[in-house]
Amino acid sequence: MHPMTESNLHNAYAGESMAHMRYLIFAAKAEREDFKNTARLLRAIAFAEQVHATNHFMRMPRTAAPMSGEAPFGVGTTSQNLQYAIDGETFEINEMYPVYKETALFQGEKVVVTSFDWALQTEKVHQKLFMDAKAMVDQGKDWKESKVQICETCGYTIEGDAPDKCPICGAKKEGFREFA
Repeated sequence: MHPMTESNLHNAYAGESMAHMRYLIFAAKAEREDFKNTARLLRAIAFAEQVHATNHFMRMPRTAAPMSGEAPFGVGTTSQNLQYAIDGETFEINEMYPVYKETALFQGEKVVVTSFDWALQTEKVHQKLFMDAKAMVDQGKDWKESKVQICETCGYTIEGDAPDKCPICGAKKEGFREFA
């Protein structure tokens, strides 16, 4: 694997791993603030971030390399935490994944391109869900009482019922995990 793509893959793994843990911590805070549905949404998306991290990890060469990931640390109110989540997803959508994907494409790293593309497409859904949840929390309301489905192959996230086929990776309905 080309060194630049490998470095990007390691950084993406680190960022997704931290997002997974950060969202679980934010979910615990939302629970304490009595935003049970928002907590469920955060736990569901934490799982999607775990899927992204796993996909990146499985594509890494088995060599030691430094990893980094930039994200705010600390826990605020649920509204502040959702804003941190929105900011992180926005960075991944606008900055990180487009550059990482183009670099991997340029370097002919096709399996890495797929991993980056799946994450990029999914982060757009996460951004919108977090924005919707924040708007409700800012009004003193909890997020919707609806189930969230996560594709266990690519992390695609959908509110409501799982589709017969994942629109990102093509996984079957049975390959979705429900958070209700």
